Amino acid sequence: MKKKKRTILLSILIGTFLLCAIAGGTIYYCLFAPQFHPSKTVYIYVDRDDTADSITNKIKKFGYVNKLTGFHWMAKYKNLEQNIHTGRYAIRPNDNVYHVYSRFSRGYQEPMNLTVGSVRTLKRLARSMGKQLMIDSAEIARQLFDSTVQAQLGYTEATLPGLFIPETYQVYWDMSADELIERMRKEHERFWNKERLAQATAIGMTPEEVSTLASIVEEETNNNEEKPMVAGLYINRLHKDMPLQADPTIKFALQDFGLRRITNEHLKIDSPYNTYINTGLPPGPIRIPSKKGIDSVLNYTKHNYIYMCAKEDFSGTHNFASNYAEHMANARKYWKALNERKIFK
Repeated sequence: MKKKKRTILLSILIGTFLLCAIAGGTIYYCLFAPQFHPSKTVYIYVDRDDTADSITNKIKKFGYVNKLTGFHWMAKYKNLEQNIHTGRYAIRPNDNVYHVYSRFSRGYQEPMNLTVGSVRTLKRLARSMGKQLMIDSAEIARQLFDSTVQAQLGYTEATLPGLFIPETYQVYWDMSADELIERMRKEHERFWNKERLAQATAIGMTPEEVSTLASIVEEETNNNEEKPMVAGLYINRLHKDMPLQADPTIKFALQDFGLRRITNEHLKIDSPYNTYINTGLPPGPIRIPSKKGIDSVLNYTKHNYIYMCAKEDFSGTHNFASNYAEHMANARKYWKALNERKIFK
């Protein structure tokens, strides 16, 4: 009898052990064994309107997962619905469910690269950043065109493009519009260090004025080696109180950036950006100038040129002249090339 009881007890112990082993193995497999097998790290974006179910579906769709049983357990047991955090989350090759769930439920998101481009208008800037971030371009635009925000930053709508320094920045995808503007302000201060501020003072310009002139230089030429030459020419004109006569400012005034030929009719436009009529710099940048463009103004080439004309070979570079007669000779060569190519506007 005792032997039979021992056999029964041993069977129960063995059965319990096997059940525990199976349960433990199942839990280990579902939570801690590699379940995700993308060929490289993939990213899941959690938006404001996501739910526990929609997050699970995104993970299933993009995570190359074997089984999501463990994720369903965790979502129910840990109440994922009450712990949703917006952001950009990584799923790496051979990740397990426990680590993936922890990232989503605790908000351990991954930073991303935000590219601020050298675009021509604030509207284009808002669209570009809105395509890269969770915030809608309309939210960004509201901040950019808010006169109170502009005043707090020390800018106007015309000068605000000078706040932005084209670069690729590491940010969080779900940053707010306020956080975005504040980050751009800090990056602006970091770029305009003591050395650059001293350079601006030495040439008698504010950072805003440097940015405005740099934007014209960048519209005039894509050739980085030529930019300091072009900057020097415009600074010569400023010193002589001559109109800048910069064609790109006419395009900006007309908001027609596809113009290839500026006519006398175009030059009649009544606008503070018409640098054929008005002397000095226009009210603000006509595009967001690059670091190279700004540094080209701060380190402009000293020469005696006051005229330039696009080269007739359409290389994107210019012929420079120190007197009007020489300039007109260069201009005639360029006009002839335009006519030969039947470019009339």
